Amino acid sequence: MSNGRRNFIAGGVAGLAGTAAWRLAGQSGLLPPDSSGIYGVGHSLTYAAQRLLTGQANAREFSRDQISKIPHPNGKPPQSQDFQRLQANGFADWQLQVDGLVSRPGSFSLADLKAHPSGSQITQLICEEGWSYIAEWTGTPLAHLLELTGAQPKARYMLAYAMDGWVDSIDMHDARHPQTLLTYGMNGTNLPVAHGGPLRLRVPRQLGYKSLKYVSRITFTDQLKEEASDYSWYAGI
Repeated sequence: MSNGRRNFIAGGVAGLAGTAAWRLAGQSGLLPPDSSGIYGVGHSLTYAAQRLLTGQANAREFSRDQISKIPHPNGKPPQSQDFQRLQANGFADWQLQVDGLVSRPGSFSLADLKAHPSGSQITQLICEEGWSYIAEWTGTPLAHLLELTGAQPKARYMLAYAMDGWVDSIDMHDARHPQTLLTYGMNGTNLPVAHGGPLRLRVPRQLGYKSLKYVSRITFTDQLKEEASDYSWYAGI
């Protein structure tokens, strides 16, 4: 842990609200994008505490006999003609676009992703609405894609864009975490469309809304524009 982070901890909760400590927290990468506004201090304390206390700890993994028999799909797939055309062809023409602060931007088909090293985990998806389920997720570790495309040192966040119009983001700490996957498989089969197929971002250390479905583009950036949302930007569990 750097001296800056040690000094931030020593400042404590009260110090975080002070100008000097707030500046130090920002320099140490401990302020989330939604650190301003009426709930900013609370969001910042949650984010900083999670980062400092858990580090690179893994989310809990389960045994195969604990996999939920009926995983809750939640929501409807995209209704656009483009999505329906891709689905009708088994997503053979689907591409994941990678751009932004990377040295080697490009596009990847499902076959391309499956040709790269894969990871598998049995983890619990926990929804902010109160339901949850356990499933086996298989996909390309996001950390591998970072190396493949050459994510630049100044990149601080990854934006994920979905085919149903949703956009969400994570910081590079979670992007590099070994459990963060771009999943194309679930419970031994191709990822069902109802669960985000052909590709879903899986972030098991955060609540379910961060595991964005129907991902078709990811962009690396050094800043985020704070947007209004019913949920906090960071949803650590």
